[in-house]
Amino acid sequence: MKKKILFIILTISILAIGIGFSKKNKVEIDKIKSVNLSTDYEIKQALEDIKDLGVNTVNVPVVIQIPNIKSNDMKIDDYSKQKAIKLIEILKKKDIKVILEAYPWINNGRSYETEYNPLDKEKFFKDWKIVLNTLIDDVANKHDVDIIITGSNLQNLEKYEDNWCDIIDFVKEKFDGLVTYKTSWWYTASWDKKSIDRYNKKLNNKLFSKVDFISIASYFELSDKAENTVEELVSCLNSTTIHNRKQNVVKEIYNFHQKYNKEIFFGELGFPRRNYAAKHPWDATVSNVENAKEQSRCFKAYKQIFEDKDYLKGFSVFAVGQKGKDKNFYPSNESMDVIYSWYNK
Repeated sequence: MKKKILFIILTISILAIGIGFSKKNKVEIDKIKSVNLSTDYEIKQALEDIKDLGVNTVNVPVVIQIPNIKSNDMKIDDYSKQKAIKLIEILKKKDIKVILEAYPWINNGRSYETEYNPLDKEKFFKDWKIVLNTLIDDVANKHDVDIIITGSNLQNLEKYEDNWCDIIDFVKEKFDGLVTYKTSWWYTASWDKKSIDRYNKKLNNKLFSKVDFISIASYFELSDKAENTVEELVSCLNSTTIHNRKQNVVKEIYNFHQKYNKEIFFGELGFPRRNYAAKHPWDATVSNVENAKEQSRCFKAYKQIFEDKDYLKGFSVFAVGQKGKDKNFYPSNESMDVIYSWYNK
């Protein structure tokens, strides 16, 4: 009898250890210092950027081809998937952590994923689960990916809370690492009740209760000015001056941490190397006037406010891996210095 009990205890212990190993990534990641790769990244350039910026994590996209913003057709781009696998294998040998992102590539990149609004919502969620399942089987679990993003900037679909909860539960059950969801930036204005109501609806979306940490694409509009000092930008993060909105971005971000007791991750943090970079950080062509220093001042302001916040899990710089003439988000030398110094004391 004693031998039987001992055998049972030993079996349970072995199973528990096995589970612990299979979910090892759940407890290993502290502060994330990451870069987002553009969808047309070159592996050689990506590796140079990773080294120059001193990051410990890379957000690797896999292109999901979608014909237009109303379409329910979607297809994993095989070239993009194979390139991702090749890069991930290199990164893991360098002990660099990997975030895997199914990247909606709509109308050959001519349409924003924030505009995507497929006609058949139920079909979308069914097909999106199949996409994530394929990426988990073919890429994530097989190649030791650390984090999966279940959805990115899909503003028109975010309100379908039960569907997202189902997808997040599915991914958490099947995938060995951490699971997040990336919500898009927002604005509120003290004089616009509808904007405040929209923010509160986002804040209370129960999908955020499901993820391991909350990701935000942080393209918050701060100032109307072509150029700003770092001090002005820090002030704007606490009370935006654009359109006299007086949005307290810092407080509104913190509210997500406070409500869900989860860390916050800037899943995209980027600014164009242009005048008015703080006006429309999401717009690569906000101005024709190049301004490397204004881009770096935007990064400095975020660093100054958020670097020492315990609730900030980290950030991911948008975007590197390709530095062609049209890559206005690619960080300037001045911005690279700021990014390198973040979490590198």
